[in-house]
Amino acid sequence: MTTRTGLHPTRRLILQGTASVALLGLGNLPFCATSALAAANDKYPEEAFKQKSEADAIKALYGKTAEPSDKVKLDAPEIAENGGVVPIAVTTTLDKVTSISLFVAENPNALAASYKIPDGTMPSVANRLKMAKTSNVVAIVEADGKLYSATKEVKVTVGGCGG
Repeated sequence: MTTRTGLHPTRRLILQGTASVALLGLGNLPFCATSALAAANDKYPEEAFKQKSEADAIKALYGKTAEPSDKVKLDAPEIAENGGVVPIAVTTTLDKVTSISLFVAENPNALAASYKIPDGTMPSVANRLKMAKTSNVVAIVEADGKLYSATKEVKVTVGGCGG
């Protein structure tokens, strides 16, 4: 039988110490609370989300029309087996992007998603949209005060929303 004296490090003690050091280290990181508060205070585009037609939703959200651009890449399947979860991704090489929005023309409400893109952020979003039936999906990118778009038809074979 051996007798030990003094502090014996246990796994729990080591984990608690590691967690404490990690939390203390986070206190030294610069954190910009102003941008987080600004994003939290952005007005929700309620009127745009209520619009039934794509044109009305775009007008309510942006107040102007978009021009097609090859600098906006819309990645969506040609055929969606389940309209309840259609994967959509949008990327762009445009500079000074401030927002990216997704519209589904044949849905009960045309505006499916709208994202504010903070300055200095890579302009790329991905989502899984619910689609009522076969429809055009339109991505609109607001960059430097102008609107650019990309469109792709997605065929929905099963499921969907709203009939």
